[in-house]
Amino acid sequence: MDLKETRKNIDKIDSELLKLVSKRMELALRAKKLRNGAEGNGNVENVGNGTVSTTSDEERENEIISNARKQSIGLVAPEFSEKLFRELIDEAKRVQGKNLKLIGFQGEHGAFGEIAVNETGNGAVPIPCLEFADVFEAVENGQLDSGIVPIENSLEGSVNAVNDLLIETDLQIVGEMNIPIHHCLLALPETDYREVKVVYSHPQALGQCRNFLLRNKFEARPYYDTAGAAAMLANERPKAAAVIANKLCAEIYGLEVLKENVEDHQSNSTRFVVLARKEGNNATVTNGNKCSIAFTTPHRAGALFAVLKVFSDAGINLTRIESRPIRGEHGKFAFLMDLQGSIADAKVANALREAKEKTEMFRMLGCYKEAKI
Repeated sequence: MDLKETRKNIDKIDSELLKLVSKRMELALRAKKLRNGAEGNGNVENVGNGTVSTTSDEERENEIISNARKQSIGLVAPEFSEKLFRELIDEAKRVQGKNLKLIGFQGEHGAFGEIAVNETGNGAVPIPCLEFADVFEAVENGQLDSGIVPIENSLEGSVNAVNDLLIETDLQIVGEMNIPIHHCLLALPETDYREVKVVYSHPQALGQCRNFLLRNKFEARPYYDTAGAAAMLANERPKAAAVIANKLCAEIYGLEVLKENVEDHQSNSTRFVVLARKEGNNATVTNGNKCSIAFTTPHRAGALFAVLKVFSDAGINLTRIESRPIRGEHGKFAFLMDLQGSIADAKVANALREAKEKTEMFRMLGCYKEAKI
């Protein structure tokens, strides 16, 4: 290994260190949210499973420093480890003191979910979560202020995993946005386009670029996230491989854009919804012009028609309706529906009340402002 290669490896380690420090800061912010929301007085910390810890800030800091000193190895002296971690602790406390708003999204940094978070324009901190369920759970338990998840794409249709979670959650939809989706083919620097054989990405992204992949005879390999695929490519450097992700991922992970706008249709867009806990007496936001509901009906002829007829008779426009199998209940389906109007409008409120009487399970998912397409 020559000097150039050695320095290149140092740069790679430095980059990984900074990403880990950023991840540590994100976890520190989530820990503060949990601690602030824990029951009890004084410095009480929720540690999961319904239990709380009375560990003080000072005790926790001493524990971190002690662990750092014990785990010092090789050329890293315990004294240096202590100095380093005291700096990390001080910086974490400074960031925690800002009372930042945390919004979760599924995937790694650079995912379209993070772009959606940034579109909120309120200076929120995007917090990556591995799965959609992790976003829901973190908002429900107070680690995050809200979450943003994709609900449907203009090419590939509904995001079923999110719809299934919406049926089960106690969270409410408080907003929505439509994000234009433009994909790029990304590869390691100096990769020859003709060398690419395999392309990794999220199944939705692969589906949105199906014709491009077939035309170029690329082997499509599903990955849990578009940005996650970009991170994997940068770290593991598989041969003859590329990923489909957005341009931001090229900047974050040091990749090269081989081709832009590889989606099959340039009008490609994804609808994201904003999730939050219900505040005060489980009240639903009323200052919107669009409502979402989930419900089940009795298993008999005309049951769904009876619900739909309520809205038709009231002159209320339905913008989406679809069914999803209820997990664990064979042959049982739930329906998700979007409609135009506010529950503050008596006509809408009365229709919702009448529709509820014709269902077995009825859940108001939210009332929010409709996004412009």
